[in-house]
Amino acid sequence: MLAALENGVQGGKWYSLLDKVYRPEVLTAAWRRVRRNKGAAGVDRIGIKRFESHAQRHLEELHSDLKTGRYQPQPVRRLEIPKGDGKTRPLGIPTVKDRVVQAAVKSVIEPIFDKEFLSMSHGFRPGRGCKDALREVDHGLKAGYHWVVDTDIQGYFDNISHQQLMHRIEERISDGRVLGLIEEFLTQEILTEAKCWTPTQGTPQGAVLSPLLANIYLHSLDQKMREEGHQMVRYADDFVILCQTRAQAERALQTVRDWMEQNGLTLHPDKTHIGNCLEQGQGFEFLGYRFEAGRRLVRRKSMNKLREAIRERTRRRPGKSLKRIIAELNPVLRGWYGYFKHASRWTFPTVDAFVRRRLRGILLKQNKRKGTGNGKSHAYRWPNAFFAERGLFTLKEAHALASQSR
Repeated sequence: MLAALENGVQGGKWYSLLDKVYRPEVLTAAWRRVRRNKGAAGVDRIGIKRFESHAQRHLEELHSDLKTGRYQPQPVRRLEIPKGDGKTRPLGIPTVKDRVVQAAVKSVIEPIFDKEFLSMSHGFRPGRGCKDALREVDHGLKAGYHWVVDTDIQGYFDNISHQQLMHRIEERISDGRVLGLIEEFLTQEILTEAKCWTPTQGTPQGAVLSPLLANIYLHSLDQKMREEGHQMVRYADDFVILCQTRAQAERALQTVRDWMEQNGLTLHPDKTHIGNCLEQGQGFEFLGYRFEAGRRLVRRKSMNKLREAIRERTRRRPGKSLKRIIAELNPVLRGWYGYFKHASRWTFPTVDAFVRRRLRGILLKQNKRKGTGNGKSHAYRWPNAFFAERGLFTLKEAHALASQSR
């Protein structure tokens, strides 16, 4: 298959793929990926641990069912997940068995499509990620592309046209059995606590195949933007277009609107705008950051999410030692800094101060005293060095050390 990818296949289409999907070693590798990603149980209530206890038998059954055509996906359990702004987003949870089959299908067909995807596409692709997309945005801004089209596709995953998506897939795959499998995944029944229905469009967020299918659907937009010479950076359905003038940005936005209309999608009217990101108030948000007035900031939603994670780990619960609390905090702080370390340096002392206030509040509680830990006397009693000696990770210090080593 690797040789065929390198040399090309006759007519550009792949005819025999299902036998690769149900190979025992492919199913085993797919199961390992599903197990590593964890996740909840589907409608059959069989979770990762329960599946694992009989994994070999389940995989043998999947091999046999796929080979003989008996395999049939089960309904997808749908939950509403809070987004942090009072709204929710739908999350589809297929059964573990269906996730394994989807992972196997993905491992077989992903190389075929990923070979054709353009460099502007970074989301959910092997060897690419958020930092690559952010690096490309940073390079564009430094090169003078300050006029930015900031967009949001309204309900993207719920509005993908099955017909147009399958047409894009059929341009490269002719194995009817694999195409049938993908269609079955697209039309799996959706089950909530109140009702059950069969979707006529969209692909469930949470399904293993969904990110790849989303990239396949948007690939023609990437091609269109490249043909017109626009500098687009895309991560799944989140993308920005970097331009040198307002006129270029307006032309790019019109191109996107036309493409969306032709492909059954809509841009969110309140979340799509053009701005010169060098001007105050005209910045844009992308992958957790806000770019505005020549600065790279942490967007408010990302900061609020961190603060909530800190609050959760610094509740004034009895029986928890300061050492244990710091041990639980440090991985969160290190992980957050690892992603946001390129933000404005003024971000980090603010977070550090918030963490120490929460810890001082815990110490006051342990000493049977009232207070929030915000007073000068509390800072004098438990200075910053007190927490540093106990191993608290400090973002400001980490940033200072990183700056020295550059």
